[in-house]
Amino acid sequence: MTGALDWAGLMRAGLHGLRLTPDQFWRLTPAELALMLGQGAQARPLGRAALDDLMTAYPDAAKGALDE
Repeated sequence: MTGALDWAGLMRAGLHGLRLTPDQFWRLTPAELALMLGQGAQARPLGRAALDDLMTAYPDAAKGALDE
């Protein structure tokens, strides 16, 4: 089955690794648990729209403009 969660592994990580109580573990959403385990915390690649925004906000200076 694709996309199935490894409940045994998640419970081991939550109850033993994070030292959550069973009640705390079962109240978490999968997204909250993933965040607590450090998953999804890495930066995403810069997309074209974000690059365009940065280029607009911080345009290159004309050659020699900063030399004065």
